[in-house]
Amino acid sequence: MSGPNKNYDPVEVTPLHADEVERTRDEALDAFRTAADLSALQEAKLAHLGERSPIALANREIGALPPQARKEAGQRIGSARKAINEAYAARLAVLEAEHEERMLATEQVDVTLPSSLLPGARHPLSLISEQIADVFTALGWDVAEGPEVEAEWLNFDALNFQPDHPARQMQDTFFVEPAGSGTVLRTHTSPVQARSMLTRTPPIYVICPGRVFRTDELDATHTPVFYQVEGLVVDEGITLAHLKGTLDHFVVSMFGEGLEARLRPNFFPFTEPSAEVDLKCFVCRGASVGNPDRPCRTCGSEGWIEWGGCGVVNPRVLQACGIDPERYSGFAFGMGLERTLMFRNGVEDMRDMVEGDVRFSRQFGMEI
Repeated sequence: MSGPNKNYDPVEVTPLHADEVERTRDEALDAFRTAADLSALQEAKLAHLGERSPIALANREIGALPPQARKEAGQRIGSARKAINEAYAARLAVLEAEHEERMLATEQVDVTLPSSLLPGARHPLSLISEQIADVFTALGWDVAEGPEVEAEWLNFDALNFQPDHPARQMQDTFFVEPAGSGTVLRTHTSPVQARSMLTRTPPIYVICPGRVFRTDELDATHTPVFYQVEGLVVDEGITLAHLKGTLDHFVVSMFGEGLEARLRPNFFPFTEPSAEVDLKCFVCRGASVGNPDRPCRTCGSEGWIEWGGCGVVNPRVLQACGIDPERYSGFAFGMGLERTLMFRNGVEDMRDMVEGDVRFSRQFGMEI
C-alpha cells in the first residue's frame, strides 16, 4: 500500500509568500511611523499586531504546513514580527515622551500663587453601585461580596466553564503566580454567586457588585480593571418570567420610566437558556428605527443597546454548589457599571473614569 503523497508545493501551502510578508511588514512600519498620537498608534497596533492581523493569522497557519516548509515560513514570519514589534516599541517611546512634554507644558502650576483647596467628590461608580444596591435591598435582597483574588475552581469550574474554554487562556485572564497555583484575579463577580450558593440555603436573593479584572488594553471602551454588578436568585418555581420582570424594574430604577429591556438569545456556560439584555435606547426611545429623518448615533438607529447578559441558572451550576436542581431553579444577570454610567450619563470615554481627575467626579455631585 502506497503512503500519502509527500510532494507538497511549498508555494501553495505557505500562509504568506515572501513578498507578501515583506509588504505586510512594510505596511505595519509605515502605519507606526505615521501615527500622530498614542490613540492612532493603538489603532495601528490592533490592525498590525492584533489577534486578527495578517501577520498573526499567518503565524497560526505555520503548523498546517508540511515539515519541510515550516522552518522557512517560521523564520520569515518571525523576522517580520520582530521588526514590527520593534517599530511599535520605538514609536511608542517617542509618542509617550511627546505626550509627557505636552502635559508638562500645558499643566504647569505656579507655586507662588495663593493656594485654593477644592473639595473632593465621590466617584460616580461608587454612587451608581450604591444606588443599584439600594434598588435590590428594597426588594429584600442581600448584598454579597467576595475576594478579588479568587480560586480558579470558583471562577470557572463551578460555573460550568470547560477546561478548554477561551476565557481560561492567558490572553484573557490574569493568573496569580506561581504558575499552577489555582488562583486568578476574578474575571467577573460570578464567583460571589457560587460562594453564596455554597454557604447559603435557598431561597437565595443576592446582588453582587465588585471590581473585576481582564487582560484588555485601556481605551475609550475597555479597561483591564472595571466594575460589575450581578444578581442571583435561587428558589422554588423560579422561571424566565421572574427574570424579565426583575430586569424591567431594574431598568426603570436606573434610567427612568418608559424604558424597557428585551432578551435576545445567546450562550453562557453558567445559564441555560441564556440571553443578552438589550436596553431600549434612552435617547431616541426607538423612534429612529426605519426613520432616516431622525437618525440616532447612540443606538445606530437600531432602537436598542446591548447592556449585559442573563439567563436561567444552569442545573450543572446548582449541582456543583450542592443545590438540588430538581427542587430549585434560579436566574442570574450581570452588567458593567462603567457601561451603565456611560449609558445613563452620556460619558463617552471610559478613560475619564479611571484617571482620578476630581473635575470629572464633581460633575455628578456628592462633594466631600
